[in-house]
Amino acid sequence: MRRCAGGAYHLRIPEDAVIPADKVTGYLLAPRPWDDKSRFLARGGFTRDKPEALHQALRELARSAPAVEDGANEYGLFLRQDGELTGPRGRALPVTLIWLRWHLDGTVHLVTVKPRRRYKG
Repeated sequence: MRRCAGGAYHLRIPEDAVIPADKVTGYLLAPRPWDDKSRFLARGGFTRDKPEALHQALRELARSAPAVEDGANEYGLFLRQDGELTGPRGRALPVTLIWLRWHLDGTVHLVTVKPRRRYKG
């Protein structure tokens, strides 16, 4: 854990963080009428017929980017991680990953992936 600008702490997502297969195939890569993430992820080449590509990209981002605390609820502590998912076609998608560290047992679970706008500085 490292303190960054603004007083927040940078955290690391643990290697054994849980990324459920049904979260990848049944939610992130599944077309939905509301809050559809599959079309955004398809721009990077992530498809439902090869979910392991998204799973691997999520793991790589979890390993490489710092996370920051982003609130809490009765279930646990939310962690936010900004970075890029590099797809099978080599295209990088700017994303925010949301994780939850459960109060119950301390395990960290992927909650969602959000598209992130690129900011020109």
